[in-house]
Amino acid sequence: MLLTRDGIAYRVARDLPEGSYVNLGVGIPVLVANYLDPDKEIFLHSENGILGVGPTPARGAEDLDFITAGKGFCTLALGASLFDQTVSFTMMRGDHLSHAVMGAIEVAANGDFANWRVPGQSVPGVGGAMDLAVGVRNIFIAMSHVTNKGKPKIVNACSAPLTARRCVKRIFTDIAVIDVVEKGLLLREFLPGLDPAYVQERTEAVLMVAADCREMDVPKNFKGVALFG
Repeated sequence: MLLTRDGIAYRVARDLPEGSYVNLGVGIPVLVANYLDPDKEIFLHSENGILGVGPTPARGAEDLDFITAGKGFCTLALGASLFDQTVSFTMMRGDHLSHAVMGAIEVAANGDFANWRVPGQSVPGVGGAMDLAVGVRNIFIAMSHVTNKGKPKIVNACSAPLTARRCVKRIFTDIAVIDVVEKGLLLREFLPGLDPAYVQERTEAVLMVAADCREMDVPKNFKGVALFG
């Protein structure tokens, strides 16, 4: 069984360090807010003007005034700050955030990524993804490992229009955790029950296997999506 979307978000949350300032993108990244270590002080940023985003509210407890950039309801952490988008984008572009977690259509072996437009489909715009990609030191990607047709999303070179070049540091998928290093892609973790060969079969780009590569540590209740093929 693959990791669920919440399982991917849980694994990302485990890698966010104490004192980090983190922007969460649309989709799987938004779920990271629900799985942060309560013993760590981590500040979540939303590009529409929030620093101090809290977990997703329970159904029926939503406040219509608290909305993330992804148009979903959120809560505010103690001490949260609200501001306009000019200030928010200055934070994003000015090296004031330590991490950004985004989804992707494709990630290339050299750290390029595409996440805003599939060729042939119309979209309203790229949003703040490009600003984050060039202004934040640590870009994490959270996504499924393959498309719904089984096509690899970790590739030699992106075919979709690029969001940014050579900026991705770590990729979290439903079967693996992979670092982008100087020589290419380094497999760090794989889902229990799988092995590096299985991950490579579903990855177009060549993977190096870390000397300390290990099984991913995630609760069993986050495994619930059937394997493709």
